[in-house]
Amino acid sequence: MPAWTIAAAQYPTRNRSVAEHVAQHLRFIEAAATLACNLIVFPELSLTGPGKRHPLPAPPDQELLQPLSFAAARHHMTIVAGLPVEMNGEARKGVAIFLPDASSPLMLGQGQGTCLTPQANHVSMLPPDAEGHELDPFAALLAAGTCTREFQQQQSVQQLQRLAHKYAIAVLKSNYADGSALWDENGQLIVRADSGELLLTGRKYSSGWEGDIIPLHEHRYAIDEIRCDA
Repeated sequence: MPAWTIAAAQYPTRNRSVAEHVAQHLRFIEAAATLACNLIVFPELSLTGPGKRHPLPAPPDQELLQPLSFAAARHHMTIVAGLPVEMNGEARKGVAIFLPDASSPLMLGQGQGTCLTPQANHVSMLPPDAEGHELDPFAALLAAGTCTREFQQQQSVQQLQRLAHKYAIAVLKSNYADGSALWDENGQLIVRADSGELLLTGRKYSSGWEGDIIPLHEHRYAIDEIRCDA
């Protein structure tokens, strides 16, 4: 039996309302729950859609996010989603962390990744310019929600793989459209996703990590695809 089961959600970028994004998240969360996942990570700004909106939209109303808090409690799952957060009077890229025993999400500014443990009792953010001494010593995983296009993938992969190797920490990447991945504590690639709507999963055993790709099939409806920031 694995000590920890984690997942990264991957799907095309979409132009939707916050309520529709929340519904999309719940669909992935339900799928992850059937796989007994303890953690699911979504891409950058997943609750608003990335796009090229400058300035960023205001942070979503907390009431719209309540279904995600309920889902975290119901499935005893930690949920990491992307959204704008208010910092110094303006909206910045951030994350909302929904913990199983919390009634509201923890809001943090986006850094290099969210530091997590299997017990969900230590949660922190690795700052953008951190050199590693800020890394939580209890952290077992660095989870990064990204929005990288094809020409940016190599740089993103190198950066995250370097973090895994340098700080001996597993790294999970959730990206739009393609390129989601998991590296182990030695910087060794465990599993990487090609294009598609899917869950990339990792299971931690005493002997190491095992990865898998689980395709998801969505009901057909019209969507508007948008592009990530350059």
